[in-house]
Amino acid sequence: MSGDLHCHTRLSNGSMGIEEIISLAKNRGIDTIAITDHDCLAGTVRAKIIGERNGVKVIPGVELSALDNDSGEVIHILCYLPDFPDRLEGLCHKNSMARKRASQYMMIKAAQRYPVTAELMKRCATGSTNLYKQHIMHALMECGVADSFYGEVYNELFSPESENNILVKPAFSPVKEVIDAIHDAGGIAILAHPMLSGGMESVVKYAALGINGIEVWHPSADEKTSAELLSYAKKNGLLATGGSAFHGLYNKKALSLGDYVTPKTQLQELTGFKAKQKRLLKKLQSEALEEG
Repeated sequence: MSGDLHCHTRLSNGSMGIEEIISLAKNRGIDTIAITDHDCLAGTVRAKIIGERNGVKVIPGVELSALDNDSGEVIHILCYLPDFPDRLEGLCHKNSMARKRASQYMMIKAAQRYPVTAELMKRCATGSTNLYKQHIMHALMECGVADSFYGEVYNELFSPESENNILVKPAFSPVKEVIDAIHDAGGIAILAHPMLSGGMESVVKYAALGINGIEVWHPSADEKTSAELLSYAKKNGLLATGGSAFHGLYNKKALSLGDYVTPKTQLQELTGFKAKQKRLLKKLQSEALEEG
């Protein structure tokens, strides 16, 4: 048993609905998945119910946006199995509003440069809790301005290296604040795609801030890199997870759900993590009483 623990639906910046994702997982022979929409827990309960009907286990999850105040870079922290997901709603709302404000500026800039309307961009985001770069590109393709989601026009508008980019960075919550919020909700905090978030240096940095694990298997990491990440996780008592970061039509390359997964051993470690922590705490408390 393995699981793809990084999937996005139409609720954030994926192109497929919850039912379609679960149907695809079943057809691909993937028996465990996690829906990890950006700053959105709205599909968690529904996904679990639909998954049970189709023989697919759905692990509750969310991909929370955070800001590294030192580098100014946006970091993504995956949260799994929160005991009190309602405690994350405030953070999700705060992040969502920050993204909305940034998206509005980018929409205006895109409309000033190309013959595309804000209404069309919003229509391309129908069903999502926010508007993402993929939705802007979708609208530009509808207008015939671009011929692909991630081609020349995308690089011009959204590459940090482009002098003509229209990027506006949302004012997300600090990394430490997000990690603490996950723990307060009884969740497990995993650093998403480390190779896109500063590499091994960031892994060491955020481990010191309290993350419980790192995403080892991901399209951004080749076999050698994944091996290095797994070795670091084992040596430092961190969990290791994996997933395809599936976005459907909005994938950056040909990729299907289940192409990157969390192996059976690591999946069991994740699902048993909190029970193990509770046993350890109970043991420490018992030893403390005996010593006292």
